[in-house]
Amino acid sequence: MLSWDDYHKDETTPAGAAAAAQPATAEVAVTAPAAPPPPAPAALQSAAVASATPAQSEAAPAVTQTMVTEPPAGTTVEATVDAAAQDNVAKAAAAIENIDVAPGLEELEMGAARVSVDEKAMINCRADLNQLVPFKYDWAWQKYLDGCANHWMPQEVNMTADVATWKSADGLTEDERRIVMRSLGYFSTADSLVANNLVLALYRLITNPECRQYLLRQAFEEAIHTHAYQYCIESLGMDEGEVFNMYREVPSVAAKAAWSLSHTHSLSDPTFRTGTMETDQELLRNLIGFYAVTEGVFFYCGFTQILSMGRRNKMTGVAEQFQYILRDESMHLNFGIDVINQIKLENPHLWTEEFQQEAIQMILEGTELEIQYARDTMPRGVLGMNAAIMEEYLHFIANRRLSQLGLPEQFPGAQNPFPWMSEIMDLRKEKNFFETRVIEYQTGGALSWD
Repeated sequence: MLSWDDYHKDETTPAGAAAAAQPATAEVAVTAPAAPPPPAPAALQSAAVASATPAQSEAAPAVTQTMVTEPPAGTTVEATVDAAAQDNVAKAAAAIENIDVAPGLEELEMGAARVSVDEKAMINCRADLNQLVPFKYDWAWQKYLDGCANHWMPQEVNMTADVATWKSADGLTEDERRIVMRSLGYFSTADSLVANNLVLALYRLITNPECRQYLLRQAFEEAIHTHAYQYCIESLGMDEGEVFNMYREVPSVAAKAAWSLSHTHSLSDPTFRTGTMETDQELLRNLIGFYAVTEGVFFYCGFTQILSMGRRNKMTGVAEQFQYILRDESMHLNFGIDVINQIKLENPHLWTEEFQQEAIQMILEGTELEIQYARDTMPRGVLGMNAAIMEEYLHFIANRRLSQLGLPEQFPGAQNPFPWMSEIMDLRKEKNFFETRVIEYQTGGALSWD
């Protein structure tokens, strides 16, 4: 087998070099081939000339000529490389000797005072974002810790029964298959849209390190969710291209994706900066659009459908994956609501009557889009629910989101027609959900349907 050392030797040593190592150097000149060997590097030529003795020059001129083009005995390429490496190290040392540390500290100057809690803010903060402590928002750090405790991976869930059910001719009705396909089609790309917004827009505009810490955790969880959907799609043997491209082909799915994307255009511009009334409100629109609507409304119809299927002992693996994801999304939702409310508290001038009305309109638009999705996925009654019942549920969810933002409810008297959802993810206790139930899902294998 050809090794790197062999390759190195072949490239740097002329054909007659082996013979040159023999005591009778004169023989080398006599027996060398007529064609001259490839010229050696200039550095090696110089070394060869310098090492040649006068006697060799006079007595064996042919050998002298050969030595000019070949490394002399005892001279290695490694020695030349070592010299070059030493030179590189010397250059690096000289480059950092007088390095200017100020640019690495953004807008801070050397000798600046340490960051105090009072200097921290959710947006437009000038404090050093590399200093995590002292914490200003303990709730953000706690959510990060809770998210870490809730870690899971898709491969932990057994999909064997689901595969058998999906492949069986009478395992699922056509309406049930439609629900599974639509759910995986929407969610498989929706979490990618959320992750893109987090990484490309929100992270650089939220100027609080403990909140940024949670955003990094959330971005990782969005990757896990996309992985989970792909794992379900692959396990069931679905057409991956059809499912992942559904947000461009199915109108009810495309409409929700398009609505979410409409609230990323401004923030995804690398030149976008907060600091004015207009730009700060644009950031708030993004936060409301992605947390209160995308994760707080758009996800609930599909999750309810799949979890209802699991309660009926159908597609239990997919349902279990969705339950883990729903718990993560509940945390994302709560974090986003807290961030929005904190920005409102620190910047009350942003929360104008006009903007409040705009926020209400956004949530109502999201609710209507989700109702349309429900009608598309459930043209007939299935799984103990129908589009009308789902509409009532979505009105209930919309009221919850409005109330969490301090806005008036728009659907008076709306009730939760699915009380069993509260058993899975207690909607009435969203603010302290993780504080009271963390130990129930420290590991993925501990999940129980009871």
